[in-house]
Amino acid sequence: MVTIESRMISSTASCGRSRDESSDTAVELDTGNIRSPAEESMKPLPEGGYGWVCVASVFLINAHTWGVNSAYGVLLSYYLSDHTFPNTSALEYAFVGGLSIAMAFVVSPLSTYIVHHYGMRPALSIGSVLVAVSLITTSFAQKTWQLFLSQGVCFGLGMGFAFVGSVGVVSHWFHKRRSLVNGIVAGGSGIGGLTYSLAVNAMITRLGYPWAMRILGIICFVVNLVCGNLLRLPPNYHPKVNQSLMKIGLFKKPEYIFYLAWGLFSGLGYIALLFSLSSYAVAVGMTQQTGSIASALLSLGQALGRPLVGILSDHFGRIEVPLYASMLAGLFCLVIWPFSDSTGVLYFFSIIVGLESGTLWAAAAPIAAEIVGLADLSGALGFFWLVLAPPTAVAEPIAVQLRDSTANSYPYLRVQLFTGFMYIGAGLWLICLKVWRAKSNE
Repeated sequence: MVTIESRMISSTASCGRSRDESSDTAVELDTGNIRSPAEESMKPLPEGGYGWVCVASVFLINAHTWGVNSAYGVLLSYYLSDHTFPNTSALEYAFVGGLSIAMAFVVSPLSTYIVHHYGMRPALSIGSVLVAVSLITTSFAQKTWQLFLSQGVCFGLGMGFAFVGSVGVVSHWFHKRRSLVNGIVAGGSGIGGLTYSLAVNAMITRLGYPWAMRILGIICFVVNLVCGNLLRLPPNYHPKVNQSLMKIGLFKKPEYIFYLAWGLFSGLGYIALLFSLSSYAVAVGMTQQTGSIASALLSLGQALGRPLVGILSDHFGRIEVPLYASMLAGLFCLVIWPFSDSTGVLYFFSIIVGLESGTLWAAAAPIAAEIVGLADLSGALGFFWLVLAPPTAVAEPIAVQLRDSTANSYPYLRVQLFTGFMYIGAGLWLICLKVWRAKSNE
């Protein structure tokens, strides 16, 4: 299970068309937080009303998909210390977490096709069922391959269907408050991560691992299914002109290559940080409870940081703000994380790095729109998510291999250096993007 977060986030958007079941009218899911002035004048939006129900619903869906996935850092720490699956290596456990995020990205074209032809509710229902089946079957898993299929493949597929089905809905209800509402729904994954990082650890301690997973699966099924059926699109919304979803010609743009490289480096740093923080706490002598609180505070920082990045980007630049945020996240990983050997410092680091670490998910769609324009935004995001699948799958296995169990003082130093340099590398690619755009404008 994984915080990917993200979301792919609610500031990004789904490509393709959907069908509003309530009116049986074909509609297309929005591809971001941006709509041309001509479109807005032709299609005045309700600016609220039932839209707030949709905001709450998408918020809760994010909390019970990406947010629950964030708790895998706590589960990973538990697996490594409790030897839940005998003869399973730390590297194999790490692949489970990365696999779930990668599958969410890989399945996005299929889920987009379902939304395009059959509507958003079938996609959301499939996602709700798969997430619940994943968690419940994980409670019965006894072998490593069963864990891979349940907690890795099945959860990732469910998360991908739920994301595509819900991500663009709230943008159809708001124009003036669009940055605000997309920031709110993006914060759902952070709040979910905060809640379930603490809840999973408490349930395992009191009820045992199997029942903790079963209860989590039942909760996710009920919440996701109810919220999915509450989602609606405005009755006055009409479909846009059908567009080609993915264009190979985008790869001829150097700006787009820089953008993809930023996403790749950001994904490597984000997953390594997300899944390593809790196990790092245990490795330096802290308790499982301390590790789960650290993961929860990281999610809290993201819940606050993602909306903030979105709002600041609208005012100070959609490339500049993610650039500075990526650099800051890398700097904090290099200069604070290695010295977080006390509870207070670790908690401080978790919150402060959380503010910037999820920038990828809040900034992906706005940066893509700046580079390729609205006409090609769907295709640009489609390729972007596919490119993110490999790095998110291998980031935590790389981090596990970089751990040095023989080092008493700094067992995670190489992990911390790797994470920090990945974020700084992501920032450098945005500098390349900014310089190229400046020269092109000249």
